[in-house]
Amino acid sequence: QVQLVESGGGLVQAGGSLRLSCAASGLTFSEHDMAWFRQAPGKEREFVIVNRRKDNSAVYADSVKGRFTISRDNAENTVSLQMDKLKPEETAVYYCAAGRPTYYDGGYYLATQYYYWGRGTQVTVSL
Repeated sequence: QVQLVESGGGLVQAGGSLRLSCAASGLTFSEHDMAWFRQAPGKEREFVIVNRRKDNSAVYADSVKGRFTISRDNAENTVSLQMDKLKPEETAVYYCAAGRPTYYDGGYYLATQYYYWGRGTQVTVSL
């Protein structure tokens, strides 16, 4: 049984930082790309960032470039999201996801391309 468990969410002031972690079990971690999505109240789930298994590179949503960083540890089966300079509009539930998305067509942006999901962790950014 695959499990993805997020942690590290909380309340932070605008301009502050948070580090989220996702612990994976029940899957061959190194054979999956690992991504973070977020969903704000009343909005659709949106892509944030993905770490590509093949070369450990990252693909970012434009809105987070220069502020968010993703890292993975294949030995520990974990992926982390470092979020700096947070903005109030980034208040959302953040989800960890695992999959093998396509990149040539921008498929990695789509939640449907990820097989496994965590339950999410709440991030609240106050003014």
